[in-house]
Amino acid sequence: MRSERRLVLTAAAAATVALMRAGASRAAGYPAREVRIVVGFPPNGPLDIAARIIAPPLASRIAVPVIVDNRPGASGNDATRGVVRAAPDGGTLLLCGPVNTINTTLFPDLDFDFTRDIVPVAAIARVPLILEVHPAVPVRSVAELIAHARANPGRLRVAYAGRGTPQHVAIELFAHMAGVRLTLVAYPGSAQALDDLLRGNADVMFDPAPSSMPHVQAGRLIALATTGATRAEVLPDVPAVAEVLPGYEGGSWFGLGAPRGLPADIAARLNAAVNEALADDAVRSALARLGATATPMAAEGFARFIAAETERYAQIIRIAGIRLG
Repeated sequence: MRSERRLVLTAAAAATVALMRAGASRAAGYPAREVRIVVGFPPNGPLDIAARIIAPPLASRIAVPVIVDNRPGASGNDATRGVVRAAPDGGTLLLCGPVNTINTTLFPDLDFDFTRDIVPVAAIARVPLILEVHPAVPVRSVAELIAHARANPGRLRVAYAGRGTPQHVAIELFAHMAGVRLTLVAYPGSAQALDDLLRGNADVMFDPAPSSMPHVQAGRLIALATTGATRAEVLPDVPAVAEVLPGYEGGSWFGLGAPRGLPADIAARLNAAVNEALADDAVRSALARLGATATPMAAEGFARFIAAETERYAQIIRIAGIRLG
């Protein structure tokens, strides 16, 4: 019996060593080709900006080109579907954001499940949304915006980056809590919505800081508030919406995901590479200039964050009665 037990233990130990060696060999051979970061929205929007900030330092750490691949459509669902169907070899990554957790509730008939079919790999950054107006709009505070909207129901045109996006949810929650009626104007992406706001073809926007900060700083747009629970570090003199509407909170975040089945050793290498990049002063400064805060964390922590965000947005969608139709 003892000799049989020794044989079993020896075999188990050998199998473990073999698996470890196989994993090390696989990680050592990764990546064998370029890596693509798929973005579900057009260029120059916040998700695209985040992808283009992280791509060069990631490329330098994994020693292959990292390409940003924009695949807009269906509120980001087309891009997610494409990544879900890609080979789980680390060659195709998804630039994730709140839109993915929102879509889980807003699109109940999707042919994929984001929380099941995409493996959280690495968090990148968190950013507030900026509640901003074109300078021609005669308001300079959230209270004035609410009063103006109540006095002119449906007259304010709010530009946003497509149904089901964090901006969409933020607008609907604001309208619900403030008791106002707004006219929502959907665009294919944040960049197009922002362009129309800058031209005066729209009045208001809730936009992630990376794409709007330069325009706010230049005076082309007026920041009325930010949407975090407290004031944003990058705009300390701008109040939070919650100071007028207690309990209001919105925002955005960025991270990388991969198809289900990604080998754990490759996921670990990517996580380490992203976290190392986020520790670089140049990368942190690039994010900070755009109002974003780097959020390095283990993949397990990122997975817990995504689960919590999915539930939080599900509650907001129910409370505000948000519908796609």
